[in-house]
Amino acid sequence: MIPFNKPYLTGKEAHYMYQAALSGKLSGNGMFTNKCQQQLQEMYNFKKVLLTTSCTDALEMAAILIDTQPGDEIIIPSYTFVSTANPFILRGANVIFADSNADNPNLDADLVESLITPKTKAIVPVHYAGIACDMDKIMALAKRYNLFVIEDAAQAIDSRYKNQYLGGIGHLSAFSFHETKNIISGEGGMLVVNDERFVKRAEIIWEKGTNRSAFFRGEIDKYGWVDIGSSFLPSEVVAAFLYAQIEHINPIQERRKELWELYRSRLQELDGRIRFPWLPSYATNNAHMFYIICNDVDERDRLIRHLKANGILAVFHYLSLHKSPFYKPRHDGRELPYTDFYSDRLLRLPLFYELTNEQVDQITAAIKQFYLGE
Repeated sequence: MIPFNKPYLTGKEAHYMYQAALSGKLSGNGMFTNKCQQQLQEMYNFKKVLLTTSCTDALEMAAILIDTQPGDEIIIPSYTFVSTANPFILRGANVIFADSNADNPNLDADLVESLITPKTKAIVPVHYAGIACDMDKIMALAKRYNLFVIEDAAQAIDSRYKNQYLGGIGHLSAFSFHETKNIISGEGGMLVVNDERFVKRAEIIWEKGTNRSAFFRGEIDKYGWVDIGSSFLPSEVVAAFLYAQIEHINPIQERRKELWELYRSRLQELDGRIRFPWLPSYATNNAHMFYIICNDVDERDRLIRHLKANGILAVFHYLSLHKSPFYKPRHDGRELPYTDFYSDRLLRLPLFYELTNEQVDQITAAIKQFYLGE
């Protein structure tokens, strides 16, 4: 069976994890945490980076930082993982779902203004498959209505909007290092702070509501409980694993892009029968995933079964959150046709560093056999 995903090891992970163990400090905010944060800040020109135990935790920190209150409204796409919504729901806010674009699963920036009310506090664009949302339109709306923008960049490491790296545009952003992402730490994430107003408080929330980080830097003579917070920081073992991945990100990205282009070229003759990922002129491709759009849910399910019979695991993605058992009673009843379109038709193909060209040939041959009977 060709798996959908296979975590890639660079060869340095165990060595750095051993170093972390020998250092005598395994809890978070140590040497490897600092090395990762500094490296990521410099690579992507972020103001402040804090490693977290997950992208979900980074979003929970963002929800606290913007002072999310019961009754606030947060605009997010319905075509996303539940972690985009949960941090705001946990703080009593109401999620207002936006529909996707006709051309790709990102939220339709042209629809956002119609969803803004006096209760709106933030817009949370999700850069699906590492492809940028239209950030100029979103940031202009945020400025006009005095809203916060929190980028859900879980899939978007090393990808850009025009000349800016994703995650460096909104007031705050969240990334994932889950084992399915381009660079990984098993579970893990990071919060990016681009607004100076949030830098000091973010560090306090990250350290359980204490000013412990300032104490370790020698800025204060003792630390105490000064705000709300939680244990959002990962252990040094997780950070050490991630550091090996960060060091190797360029060859990882080069290989993933090669595989992405190979899929596109091998499936070119099916153009018109199926749809392929659409890349706007303002976006770059970080090759987080390669997906195809089938013609209906029945066709997609039959293709999944066909691929599995040929030893290939391909998977669909998100179910529309506005139709979920939890949120459907709370949704305002608007139809979100493109969200449902992608929920029914999108199929993700295997894409990971160690996938071989021959395996891509096998996968694409099976897809062509399904559509062309070859």
